[in-house]
Amino acid sequence: MMAIPLCGALAMLVPADRFLPTDLAVRRFGAAVSGATLLVAVSALTAFDFGATSRTQLDVDRAWAPAIGLRFHLGADGISLPLVVLTALLTFLCFLYTLRHPPAGGRIRLLTALLLVLEIGLLGTFTALDLVLFFVFFEVVLIPMYVVIIVWGGPGRRAAASKFILYTLLGSGLLLAGMLLVAVNAGTLDMTELARRHGAGLSHGVQVAAFALMALGLAVKVPMWPLHTWLPDAHTEAPTVGSVLLAGVLLKMGTYGLVRVALPLAPDGARVWAPWLGLLAVIGIVYGALACLAQRDLKRMIAYSSVGHMGFVLLGIATLTPVGVNAALFGNVAHGLITSLLFFLAGAVKERWGTADLDELGGGMLGTAPRLASILTFASVASLGLPGLAGFWGEMLALLGAYRPHADLPRETFVTFMAVAALGAVLTAAYFLRMLAKITHGPADGAAARGPAAITVPEYAAWVPLIALTLLVGLWPKTLLEVTTAPVRALFGGG
Repeated sequence: MMAIPLCGALAMLVPADRFLPTDLAVRRFGAAVSGATLLVAVSALTAFDFGATSRTQLDVDRAWAPAIGLRFHLGADGISLPLVVLTALLTFLCFLYTLRHPPAGGRIRLLTALLLVLEIGLLGTFTALDLVLFFVFFEVVLIPMYVVIIVWGGPGRRAAASKFILYTLLGSGLLLAGMLLVAVNAGTLDMTELARRHGAGLSHGVQVAAFALMALGLAVKVPMWPLHTWLPDAHTEAPTVGSVLLAGVLLKMGTYGLVRVALPLAPDGARVWAPWLGLLAVIGIVYGALACLAQRDLKRMIAYSSVGHMGFVLLGIATLTPVGVNAALFGNVAHGLITSLLFFLAGAVKERWGTADLDELGGGMLGTAPRLASILTFASVASLGLPGLAGFWGEMLALLGAYRPHADLPRETFVTFMAVAALGAVLTAAYFLRMLAKITHGPADGAAARGPAAITVPEYAAWVPLIALTLLVGLWPKTLLEVTTAPVRALFGGG
């Protein structure tokens, strides 16, 4: 799965006069390579034994640096498999989108290579089973996304890219310190062995310190309030494909790391810091919603909505219960599907009318672009948590987990968190409905009143799978919950 995009990225080093002489040929090549990677991901899905989702499957385990105990160890279980497939799918859909809508700025060969390297880093992060290998893949993602923002971004791209790289590098340093603290005291880098021990052999103080370092490092990538300030700028300035991958899968690296690394390796630390994690999560939920109500730019509003939605994911993790962690994993996938669709749509709006400013767009989009407006309405109501769509289950289960947190956590505190998070959910509905009233249902008095170009075939190809999966996961949530439940129970020492 990682060898295919690696070969595709290396192929971009061949001079254009010898291989793929036109930009269209390069874009088609990128779509073919990412499509082949998706086929391998689907084949992994079909080969996976869903009767034993808590067991690591499809392993690759080779000696990497035997002198210091490093191994090139990859594998997937029910926690990582959905994110692996989501990564392969979104990368392919981004390449499909660029067939007719390449970002302004040219240099398509470089863009193709960067997106493929980005895919390698994401797939590696979600399948790595060695702490150092996990960190290496975690870092591989940073430079490609930085370059995507600074080369193909908007007018403020330099400041946005610089803030992105500085924040995430700081977080990476804290993450590495926490992981090495665990590894040195446990005597192994093997994540499966460390998870099996569940903190055994590590003193209480080491676990508290290690969890604090790892959680802070991963929280930057989530991003958790108040470490979120890089996100709105990065989303606003990034090209459409950059925003889609950033929201769809890069943010999931943080919450995945909390579930895969921080919780099982330092459970005592998790119990100490969980109330503080829950507090910052609910502040993020309410802050994100209030910030969205103040936004005039469509992309910036969707970016701030991610702060709120990822707050529900963090709240689920903070409960330290199977229900809460299942909610977090479900919310990860749901957010990846819905927010990726929203950013695709925001890009389509900006390309057609030359602006994403809500005041300049005005209203009347249902009259001038009914199909685009209808899909935007669908994505918005999915994001606000309408029952029957994917966004509902993660938030509802997170609130349920907060109502019954782990026995060692203060229940009154978490019930308060539940009430505040529920208020945030109401505010989420308010800003999405306000946005829809302004640009789809309002009077035709702005740029949107002009009839745009019809939706293209590549746009439909990129959007329809996300719509279908949002409906599938929303109507049949057990398709995802049955995959994650057993490995989540294993995290807490269950079967």
